[in-house]
Amino acid sequence: MFDIITFGSATRDIVISPKKLTTLKYGKDSSSEREVCFPIGSKIDVEEIKFYTGGGGTNTAATFALQGYKTAFCGMIGDDLPGKEILEELKKLKVNTDLVSKTSNKLTNHSVVILEGNHERTILAYRGASELLAEKDIPWKKLNAKWIYLAPITGLLCQAFEKIVDFAKQNNIKIAANPSIAQLCLLNFSEIAKKIDVLILNKEEASFLTKIPSEKERETFKIINKLCPGVAVITKGGEGVAVFDGKNFYRAVPLPEREVVDTTGAGDAFGSGFVAEFIKSNGDIEKSIQFGMANSKGNLSQMGAKTGLLKKGDEFQSVKVIID
Repeated sequence: MFDIITFGSATRDIVISPKKLTTLKYGKDSSSEREVCFPIGSKIDVEEIKFYTGGGGTNTAATFALQGYKTAFCGMIGDDLPGKEILEELKKLKVNTDLVSKTSNKLTNHSVVILEGNHERTILAYRGASELLAEKDIPWKKLNAKWIYLAPITGLLCQAFEKIVDFAKQNNIKIAANPSIAQLCLLNFSEIAKKIDVLILNKEEASFLTKIPSEKERETFKIINKLCPGVAVITKGGEGVAVFDGKNFYRAVPLPEREVVDTTGAGDAFGSGFVAEFIKSNGDIEKSIQFGMANSKGNLSQMGAKTGLLKKGDEFQSVKVIID
């Protein structure tokens, strides 16, 4: 039996730093949007290029494996070299890959991450093989686990979201989910949410789901709690995180001295870190927040979505959690 099985994408990340990057700014205030621009027909010199693996399914699997959990990843890759390299890295991390499917119909997912000053990034995403994993491709008889972690999913797998959750409940498997907008748009999401034990959203997703402005945090949580009576988590980027367990509100902000090198995979690092400690501590939300934020901090401090993740036994500085 696995401690946890993760579902989601597997991606080859190509990170580039152009020597000269032109940006345009729209609006007059600090919230104005900026756009990255390249002259048509031009050749842009790149200062540096690096290759990593990413994707919510493999990023979260890495956290659980590094924390000593018996972990498996269920997803789809292309029958190509990047897919092979992703499998090799997962095996090095001691993530079981027996549940991974291959396809020749699409290449493995790729993301081209364009880095700009102040650690900002623009991502060109090719949603390839991961989009093709369908209900028929899931090895249901092998889904023997204590927990299932559903990273953001799209494509055909999104249509199997309810089936996976129902399968978990029928087999006494706990569910943690970090749904994409595509999942939140499912007509029966409110029914699915009732069966989720830990629901993780960012503030934009929470606002989309509840139709309440993100600044009205308590009202947002109250609506989410009616949909999902389990633990609800709202991540707020540099503003920290808030959690509601149906009784108490928990809030924390990042430590002021955190170093930000690359934000790729920071959400996955927090979500999987939170759940890893939630399992270990038997539901201690304060400790779960602290470890999730520490894991995210480690991720932010290094380039790549898996490079800075904490290993089992690593020491870290805990954030202060306010409970009310």
